[in-house]
Amino acid sequence: MSKERVPGASQHQSQSQSQSQSASSSSATGSSSLSSAGTVILDSLPSQDLAPIPEVEESPKPWGRLWALEKGFWNLDCLDNEYWFGRDKSCHYCFDRPVLKRKESFKSYSKKHCRIIREKGPGNTFVVFIEDHSSNGTFLNGQIIGKDRKLPLYNNAEIAISQELHKVFVFSDLTTDDQLNLPKGFRDKYIISKTLGSGVCGEVKMAFEKATCKKVAVKIVHKPKFAQLTSERGDAAAKCSASNVATEIEILKKLDHPCIIKIEEVFDFEDSFYIVLDLMEGGELFDRVVRSKGLEEQTTKLLFYQMLLAVQYLHDNNITHRDLKPENVLLENNDENCLIKITDFGLSKILGETSLMKTLCGTPTYLAPEVLLGAGAGGYSKAVDCWSLGVILFICLGGYPPFSDQIKDMNLRDQIIKGHYKFVLPYWINVSETAKDMVRQLLNVDPNKRFTTKDALNHPWMQDEDMKRKAKQLMYARTELMLPLSTNDQSSTNRKRPHEEDCPSNAKRPMRSSQSKTVTQE
Repeated sequence: MSKERVPGASQHQSQSQSQSQSASSSSATGSSSLSSAGTVILDSLPSQDLAPIPEVEESPKPWGRLWALEKGFWNLDCLDNEYWFGRDKSCHYCFDRPVLKRKESFKSYSKKHCRIIREKGPGNTFVVFIEDHSSNGTFLNGQIIGKDRKLPLYNNAEIAISQELHKVFVFSDLTTDDQLNLPKGFRDKYIISKTLGSGVCGEVKMAFEKATCKKVAVKIVHKPKFAQLTSERGDAAAKCSASNVATEIEILKKLDHPCIIKIEEVFDFEDSFYIVLDLMEGGELFDRVVRSKGLEEQTTKLLFYQMLLAVQYLHDNNITHRDLKPENVLLENNDENCLIKITDFGLSKILGETSLMKTLCGTPTYLAPEVLLGAGAGGYSKAVDCWSLGVILFICLGGYPPFSDQIKDMNLRDQIIKGHYKFVLPYWINVSETAKDMVRQLLNVDPNKRFTTKDALNHPWMQDEDMKRKAKQLMYARTELMLPLSTNDQSSTNRKRPHEEDCPSNAKRPMRSSQSKTVTQE
């Protein structure tokens, strides 16, 4: 009996064998095949035949960073254990750049000026040193290191080259965890650096904006200390609440004048405010007056003109400073003629008028007579600022304060109330009569007769077009074209100060207002 062939069976068997072979082939080669439903099946190679996933090497992390403080210098991330600085092209950080060569200070840089080295310490620790190799000197936090000597380089240390005031770097030790103590919202945007100053309610620190490396000042106000202070002063809780402070700060942020410190940003955290401000690298006017034993009249005029414009702007915006003093006048740089900015102008609005005026901390050298007579009753006019401006002008021109707690026959309070002060000749012999008249008009004990900022700006002493042109250059250098200086406009006059031995023997230089030590007059 013969078997009957099913039609198409041979064809189906052939197709099956073909598919089987194809699948086998596909499995071996990793190619694609069709399923019985026509779907594409992607087969993968056996894992043992693939190359291993490459490991991504992490970039080395710097152990330190040098933040540039001076224009023309640049930031440096420290990865290696040795860095040379100098004019020699073999130096890791070579000063031989056009922008630096144009500076007068370039001539004082040595070919190999200094070196930063990182050495192995005990255990797994490292120690960083800065080594001086220049006869012109390398300075660490104001201390000269000395040629061929080295000092430990710590976090937030300040480095100056050739001159103590020629500060070019701040060193950040990136192996420390200092930043972790900061509120996250702030440390995400800024890197905190050295402390610039401190007060009752907080402190001021230098910081760098991460995105731009821009240097800023950060005023940190601790809310618990602030609340304690205002409670001790007996101020109303509503005036001193944290929410009220935040509201006032927002108002102050809107102020915009080239001679007033600008509030860039405010961080409001649970226990503190972080207020980001302009950084003024020349320090306080107070320090310059003490260092120079007073200022030249022409320099004083330029700086005082800017102060008048700033205070006039505040008064036009219904803000009375109430705490004007040389410590609150900041200098942009160390040049003799420089931009000034007034700071702490919001203290009266933040603390409240009654609280501020009731607090006569230390010696009230800059307070107006009506403030002392009112004993904190409040209601003082903008004239209190003009009195303080008169005291500042007196100090700048004379090098000593007009009122002193060291005068034996009259106490400080009576001196201020009666307007009792003297132009001691050795200090004032080269000061013009018009400048002295400006002082007299501002130190008028009657607030109704005292000069306003407008009166002071119209005074003959201020009618100096070369000075005004220079002030405009400083104030608007970034937004306007520089105007040519007059050939007669010099940075200083021919005035010379008397030697110390030519001055009254018991005359002393001004002390910070918080220290309450001033001078005896003759």
